Amino acid sequence: MATTELTAGTIQQTITDNDIVLVDFWAEWCGPCKRFGPVFEASSEAHPDVVFAKVDTEAEQQLSMELSITSIPTLMAFREGILVFSQPGALPAPALEQVIDAVKALDMDEVRAQIAAQETAAQN
Repeated sequence: MATTELTAGTIQQTITDNDIVLVDFWAEWCGPCKRFGPVFEASSEAHPDVVFAKVDTEAEQQLSMELSITSIPTLMAFREGILVFSQPGALPAPALEQVIDAVKALDMDEVRAQIAAQETAAQN
């Protein structure tokens, strides 16, 4: 499965409409981004049940700011619309596989319970 280009206009619906979405924030001039790109693309072929998406930080500067992208490449993983992983740096293929396996293995009821507990604690 090929990667999908995301924009400010398409990112929210993509995250909402799909169970697992991995987003690679990159730029054409970024050397580590160019090295990570083929790793990300190859992983997309191995995981047809996951949406692999890319955001060009040069073209989508406002979106990058809103998501606090301060270095690239940055990989974000969303599961059931919730951000569950965010890390800057180009990952080697085995590390990317570990991230995907971990995201797939998450107990989302537990994740939602943790978020609710944090929100309750913040309100008190």
